[in-house]
Amino acid sequence: MSDQIPIVEAFRMMAANKSLTELELHDLIREGIHAALARRFGGPVEAEIDVTEEGDISIVVLKEVVEEVEDPAREVTLEQARWDDPDFQVGDLMEIPVDFRDFGRSAVMAAKQRIIQRIREGERDRIRMEFNDRVGDLVSGEVQASERGKLVVMLNRSREAEAIIPWREQNPRERFRQGEPIRAVLKLLEETPRGPRLILSRADPQFVASLFALEVPEIYQNIVDIKEIVREAGGRTKVAVASRDESVDPVGACVGLKGSRVQAVVSELSGERIDIVPWHPDPEIFARRALAPARVAKVISNQERHVITAIVDEDQLSLAIGRNGQNVRLASQLIGWQIDLYSSRDWMERGGEAGLFGGDDEYEMSDFPLSELEGIAPATLAALEAAGVSSFYGLLDMDRSDFLQVPGIGPDEADTLESLIDELTVVDEAQAEVVAAAKTAAEASAEAEAPEAPDAPSEVEVPDAPAEAASAEAADAMSTAASGEGTS
Repeated sequence: MSDQIPIVEAFRMMAANKSLTELELHDLIREGIHAALARRFGGPVEAEIDVTEEGDISIVVLKEVVEEVEDPAREVTLEQARWDDPDFQVGDLMEIPVDFRDFGRSAVMAAKQRIIQRIREGERDRIRMEFNDRVGDLVSGEVQASERGKLVVMLNRSREAEAIIPWREQNPRERFRQGEPIRAVLKLLEETPRGPRLILSRADPQFVASLFALEVPEIYQNIVDIKEIVREAGGRTKVAVASRDESVDPVGACVGLKGSRVQAVVSELSGERIDIVPWHPDPEIFARRALAPARVAKVISNQERHVITAIVDEDQLSLAIGRNGQNVRLASQLIGWQIDLYSSRDWMERGGEAGLFGGDDEYEMSDFPLSELEGIAPATLAALEAAGVSSFYGLLDMDRSDFLQVPGIGPDEADTLESLIDELTVVDEAQAEVVAAAKTAAEASAEAEAPEAPDAPSEVEVPDAPAEAASAEAADAMSTAASGEGTS
């Protein structure tokens, strides 16, 4: 017993470091002793092994009594059995007690190796169970070493797990030293001959999403959703957010008071730029927002090809493109459409006047809610919505008399709405000239025909073809002005 207790205590200390229970420890000791018995008797044996809480180990090997031995590890001859007890018969089980101190060094080493092997297998199973459902979660640890560009990380909650950050999953602007704390997102649970290995990442867009979930309670509580996120690690990240609660501003929630929340994420990313834009289901509106911080003058969409043509002013072109085309490239990835970017001058030189001002019927400017339009007082907005007008297109169909018929809108509010429509609509100068020419031609034709007008309606003369063409062009120009193609 004196020799057995230190061995059991040594196993108990090892089990405590591996977070094993007393029952698991006893099972491991039994498996180790079975391995030692197999080494001593030349093969697998049947044995009864009892390990008490006090540290006592009793071992009894069971062998079957036979006429002729085929398996020495499990069988014994009748003659050998009757040396101990003459009453043995063929088919009986002979119990052979074994003293633990009789084990040789090789048997003890076999027991130790078996126990260590079972502990490692248990660790691997626990790592698989713990991290299999945590892909995409944020984990923290400490940098253990840097080997050939990859970082070896020891996790805080599972120090036995093998975790690495490959070079391709690192931020090129960051450098870590041994012993420094580090956070990363679990990207992959990889199986290797040595067991499961955790692949971590600080370059994946999900890492930024996890940081926002940590810093923004509204995201953690699923009030604000991150709809889309794209990233070029070390350069720029674009995040599209939407709110499930109309009273919660998704962009404001992510930015925080005086930018405290987004600044915490930027600090973790070593100063990487982050653009937070409100998500929208309409690709044209979404494209305008995705190209932030640049202001877009107009967008034209091709639904079949999934192509957005964006036109910006000359002073906004460099912002829209970004360094090495990064801003427009990320915006295209964010909305999932190809973005063709033009300055207003380039667009005009390419013959894009018709598309820009609405002469081409293939393209149409998207509608948007009045709540997104600046310059309308809340009371006026509520009065319009109560009258069933909630979009900009609905506003374009109304004139001053229509505004005055809406309860809650007076002359001042009507003037404000008319001024707002004038600011947001554009009429081509050439088309305006056509409208004026058509009006002049119509008046001249009316004056020339008035004296000669017969009493009978059947003798009314048809206007000349030029007047008809001018009237048609005037109608097209007026329909263009009413369509709102020049909205910003």
